[in-house]
Amino acid sequence: MTRHFDTIVIGGGSGGIAHARRAAKFGARTAIIEHGPLGGTCVNVGCVPKKIMWYAADLAEAYAHAADYGFDAAVRGHDFKSLKLRRDAYVRRLNGIYEANLDKSGVTYIQGRASFAGASEVAVGDALYRGERIVIATGGRPGVPNIPGAELGITSDGFFELEERPQRVLVAGSGYIAVELAGIFNALGSDVRMVVRKDAIIREFDPMLGEALMTAMREDGIAIETRSVPAALERSADGLVLETFDGSRFGPVDCVLWAIGREPNTAGLGLEKAGVVSDDDGFVPTDEWQRTNVEHIFALGDVTGRAALTPVAIAAGRRLADRLYGGMQGRHLDYEWIPTVIFSHPPVGTVGLTEDEARKRYDGAIRVYTSRFTPLYFALGEVKRSSAMKLITAGADERVVGCHIIGDSADEMLQGFAVAIRMGATKADLDDTVAIHPTSAEELVTMR
Repeated sequence: MTRHFDTIVIGGGSGGIAHARRAAKFGARTAIIEHGPLGGTCVNVGCVPKKIMWYAADLAEAYAHAADYGFDAAVRGHDFKSLKLRRDAYVRRLNGIYEANLDKSGVTYIQGRASFAGASEVAVGDALYRGERIVIATGGRPGVPNIPGAELGITSDGFFELEERPQRVLVAGSGYIAVELAGIFNALGSDVRMVVRKDAIIREFDPMLGEALMTAMREDGIAIETRSVPAALERSADGLVLETFDGSRFGPVDCVLWAIGREPNTAGLGLEKAGVVSDDDGFVPTDEWQRTNVEHIFALGDVTGRAALTPVAIAAGRRLADRLYGGMQGRHLDYEWIPTVIFSHPPVGTVGLTEDEARKRYDGAIRVYTSRFTPLYFALGEVKRSSAMKLITAGADERVVGCHIIGDSADEMLQGFAVAIRMGATKADLDDTVAIHPTSAEELVTMR
C-alpha cells in the first residue's frame, strides 16, 4: 500500500528538517526520510563537533598566553579520548532532540534509504510513498583523490572517529575544512604539514585573507607545501608517506587527512527514474525557487552545489515552505549576501564580494579600505598575532559591497556587520557609527 503526503523530504539534515517542520506548521502532510543519524553533516560530522574541537584548540592557545597576564598555569596534558566521548554524547543528545522536534511538529519520520521509483514516488525498502511535491536534501560527503593508496588516509568524517590524537599529521587540501582541521591538530599538539595544489589557501576568498592566514599558520608551526599535488600514498615501516607528482615525498606521518572538496550524495538516489537532471559532478541544479528541471521536485542544501553552509540550507528550506504552503508568493533565498566564517586559527569572516569580483562587477569603480593591527589581547606578550580587515565600496555613495576580516573574534563580529551590509550600508554609515573602544570591531568604523 502506498502512503500519500503533500511533501516528501529525502534527507534528514539541517535543510531537510527545516523545510519539513515549516511545511508541517502550515498544515502540509509531511514525511522525512533519512537512513543515518538525524541532523546530517552539520550535527554529526561538521559544524557542531568541529566547533567543539575548535573551542578545545582555542583553550590550548589561551593557556599559552596565560603567563602574559600573570597566571602560573601549567598544562599537564590533554585527554583527547575524554573530549571525544563528551563531544559524541552531546551529538547523540542533539540527534534525539531533532527526532523529538519532528514528532512535535507532526512530521512523519521514516528511517531508511530512499530512492525514486517514479516522478512522484519514493521507495524505502519494499515500501512506497507518494508525494505531491518531493524535496531532495541529501547533502554531501568528503571527496577522496583517485590515486593509489588513497584508502590509507581519512576524511573529515574520519577525523571525528579518531580515538586518539595522531602526533604526526599531513593534511591534503587548501579549503576551509583543511585549514580548520590543520589548526585544531596543531593547537592540540600535533606536528602538522599541509600540501596545497596551488600557491595559496582558501582561494575562493579575498586574497588578503589567504595571505594573512597562511602567514599565521606558518608562524604557529604548520608547514605548508605549495604546488604539491598528491600522486600516491603508501605505508612504510615508520608510517604513511605521501608522494606528489613532482616526485617529492612527505612523511612518514601517523595520519593523512584528505580535505580536497565535497561530493553530492546522489548516487543510488535514482534521479533518472524521476527525470531529474544532475550536472557532471552529480549536483542537482536548481533555479532561484529551488526547483529542479521537474516542476514538483525541489532541491536544497549542499546537494545543489551552491553555498554549502548549514544556515543557507535552513534558510532555503524554510523559504521554500513559506512559498509553497504559507501563501508567501515570491518568497525565496537571495544567495547574494551570505556571510561566511572559517573557524581557522585565527578565524576568518567574510561577506559580499572579493576585491577582484567587485572590480569586475563595477568596472573598477570601487574604493578599498584596509587595516592591519595587533589586538590588545596580545599587548603584554612576546608572541603577537595580527588582525587584518578590508572594506570594499562601490559607487558615488560608497555602498559597502565586501567586508573581509581575519583575526581574534572575527567570527563573532561579522554577523552584525553582515546585517548592515545586506541593508545597503555605506561607508558614511559606518563612519557615523560611534566606535566601541577598545575592540577589534571598531576598526571597521574608523577606517580612513
